[in-house]
Amino acid sequence: MKSSGFWKQSAGSAVATAIRILCAFITNKFLASIMGPVGFAAVGQLQNLITFGQGTSSLALQNGWVSLTARYKDKEKELGPIWRGGFRISVYASIATAIFFALFAFFSPLQTLFPGVPKRLLQAAILFAIPGMIALSITTICQAVMNGLSDYKRWASITIISSVLNCVWVIVMVQTRSLSVLSAVATQSLLSCAFAIWNAKKGGFRYKRFSAMLQSNTQIWRGYAWMGLVPMVLTPVLYMFVRSYLAKQFGWDAAGLWQGAVRISDFFNVGFSSILGVVLLPRLSAAISSEEFYRTLRGLLLRVMALAGLVVGILFWFREYVVVIALSQTFLPLKELIPLQFVGDFFKAGCWCLGLALVARKETVAFLSVEVAADVLFAVLTVLGSASLGYHAPFAAYAVENGICFVALLILLRRLSWKNL
Repeated sequence: MKSSGFWKQSAGSAVATAIRILCAFITNKFLASIMGPVGFAAVGQLQNLITFGQGTSSLALQNGWVSLTARYKDKEKELGPIWRGGFRISVYASIATAIFFALFAFFSPLQTLFPGVPKRLLQAAILFAIPGMIALSITTICQAVMNGLSDYKRWASITIISSVLNCVWVIVMVQTRSLSVLSAVATQSLLSCAFAIWNAKKGGFRYKRFSAMLQSNTQIWRGYAWMGLVPMVLTPVLYMFVRSYLAKQFGWDAAGLWQGAVRISDFFNVGFSSILGVVLLPRLSAAISSEEFYRTLRGLLLRVMALAGLVVGILFWFREYVVVIALSQTFLPLKELIPLQFVGDFFKAGCWCLGLALVARKETVAFLSVEVAADVLFAVLTVLGSASLGYHAPFAAYAVENGICFVALLILLRRLSWKNL
């Protein structure tokens, strides 16, 4: 990849990503200010549930939508059955997810996950989250297809408008008391979904384009489904466990502080993952030789790590202001805890880059092995470390987990056989 091409394309996607991060920042700042650490922890629990539901309702196929669309966009006879297969899988998965969450709302021990929130309020939020998470999945698929078709203007418009609509929805619904905070968070993607469908349709992603196909290729999606679904389900579940564990050991204020650090990391990681998804994944998916594949990956990895180091250095130097601006004064104790989180974020940027390379190559077993091991390692280190490190444990565990994950991914990529494309 030429350096000028990388920076030009990165700059374009960075504008849309910056607006997305800004909208997420405003939303989280608003929620942190009105709810404090304890309430913010409850919001985090619901957001993890929504992430879980988004993963199961779409089988987390967004990387597959990007990769397969980029690979077959000039082969209409093959692309149609692939889109039809992805659509059918998502419909069946959405129905199963809706049934699961309807039962979860009435038969799960909600009070153990959400401290001090009335049960009826929780049930309403979870039921509202069903259409909300399906709408979020549809929006993500529309973005992914526009990315795979190299229609970056439509990808950017969906990203920007969806982010703005989500932010405005939460603030307006809460300020006007039309919905509770949790219900507003659960339903924020409904308007943005309608816009994403309209925009993607104009860009060529139309139901009629693949619904009339006689064949439906679902086999090709299996690897992408596993690579997307496992981390999107496992990570939020383990995060909910860690948050509940911290609350039990050190109180919900400590859990809320960790939730604040997670949100700051999210701002950092969204930037890198979004740009890499636009720049790296389509290029690696279309690579026809090992030389082209590794040349693109090496050049991009060096740039990503250099940029991540610069951003982490800035965040560390101004960490007190970052905590206050991103959250509120009540989260100031984070300034002593968050440096370890920044170390984890630095390695996480490299993990995103190397992980997408495995996705592009459909190295399902290798990708899942690292993802599952890393998530489990984080939870185990948090529990084991809490005895000696107290509520510093999840911050140290995050740094160690991502450092080990980065090294493991480097080793796996060096040992890949090119026979498996």
